[in-house]
Parts: sequence; structure tokens; C-alpha cells
Amino acid sequence: MADCILGPIILKPLILITNDDGYRSEGIRILARRLEMEAEVFIVAPEEERSAVSHALTIRDPVRITEISPKVFAVHGTPADCVILAVRTVLPRKPDLVVSGINHGRNLGDDIMYSGTVAGAREACYLDLPAFSISQNLSRHKANFGIAAEVSAQIAERIMKEGLPDGTFLNINVPADSKPLGMKWTHQGARISRSSLSECPGPRGNRFYWIGEDKAAEESDMEEGSDYEAIKKGYISITPLQRDQTSYIVLNNLDRLGF
Repeated sequence: MADCILGPIILKPLILITNDDGYRSEGIRILARRLEMEAEVFIVAPEEERSAVSHALTIRDPVRITEISPKVFAVHGTPADCVILAVRTVLPRKPDLVVSGINHGRNLGDDIMYSGTVAGAREACYLDLPAFSISQNLSRHKANFGIAAEVSAQIAERIMKEGLPDGTFLNINVPADSKPLGMKWTHQGARISRSSLSECPGPRGNRFYWIGEDKAAEESDMEEGSDYEAIKKGYISITPLQRDQTSYIVLNNLDRLGF
């Protein structure tokens, strides 16, 4: 009997997807279907919506993870929890890329610090994995996630081929328009709007409060080159972010600043 010599096994790229809207969300499902055309895809996402949890980790309670279907897992925790659990317990090997999204609503300016979706990509960056977050601006709470999914596939292909600088990840926002004018590299903008506070009386004389976004306030100073400007003008915004938040301007000028 002749020996059978097999060639090398070629594995498809492995992509981990998470978000803060939950594993049932429309955005993450459409994203997964598109990326499955290019790679092996695992969804590890919160079992419920965890918007605005930022980079919180669950450290005082056990974290439950449930396999919903093959390669789809729901986590009773935050997006950052999801990435940690996926990399250390769920995935069969180190992922080639982590994609967090598609978020239902934009993540621009200061919202980057509050967003659980952006934190999913940031946690991957902390684990030295290439990553990006992607969000879809909504029009009357509706969105065409197909465009954002296609953008994700293009960015994913480029990152897996070219890589990203160490300590860097991307935050991508797609405008509500059905046909974006193109893509722009942007910097993080500054939000002028502030959180609103609504007071509600409780049944025993106590008070409850709802914290939300003040829709009536101006949203941005529209600084040239910012993520806000790009989205308002109908462009896809791509903002490179970094894990190092040191202010080198201050650090390098301590004597002049009187310290």
C-alpha cells in the first residue's frame, strides 16, 4: 500500500466578534454572516444589552457563559469580560482579529470612553490582538447594517494582511445615509452636549433618576478632521486609538509647568 502524503492543513482566519448590544442583536448577526464569507467566526457577546458599561470587568461575581449554538456564546458579563473569556476558554486558538459591533448607534467623541462596544476592541488591544470597533449611526432608530458589515469585511481583510501598529486599535463609525461618500481618517472629537438628568418620585417618598443624553444640546464643535465632522458630512469615520493614554505634552514639559 503506497504511503499517503498529505499537504499542510490551511486554516481559515479566525475572527472573534463581540458587542455591547447582546448576542441577539441584528448588528452582530449581520456582521457575523458577512465575515463568515472570509473567515471562521465565533460570537462571544453579552447575553443582554450592556451599553455604556465602558471597560468594566466583573470581578465580584462569577461570570456565566452559555453556548447558544455552535460558535455562538452568551456571557453574563460585560464586553471586556467576553473578550477575556473567549480568548482564554472558548476559542480553539488565538484569533487573527477581534471585531466589536456592529453597534446600534454611533460612538463618537467622548462617547468612546463610555462605550462597551469600543471597550471590547480596547480589551483585545490590551491582549495584543488586532482589533476594531464599528458602529452604525441610526436614522429614526433604523439602520442598514449591510453597509457597515461590508466596511467591516474590507477593514478586516486589510488588517489581517497588513496588521496594526502595536498598542493601536480602530474605532469606525458609519453614517446613517445609505450611500456614504467615502472613508476618512479622523481624530476623536469633543462633545458639547451633556448628560441629561430626569427625576422620578418613588413610591415611599424617595427619588429615582434617569441619566441620558441631552438631545437638545449641540453635539459637537465640528472641528475639522474630527469623527463628528466626517459623520455629519456623510463619510465613514476611521479613528485610530491607542492603549497608552499618557499626556506626553505634560510629561515632557513638567519644568515649564512648575512641577
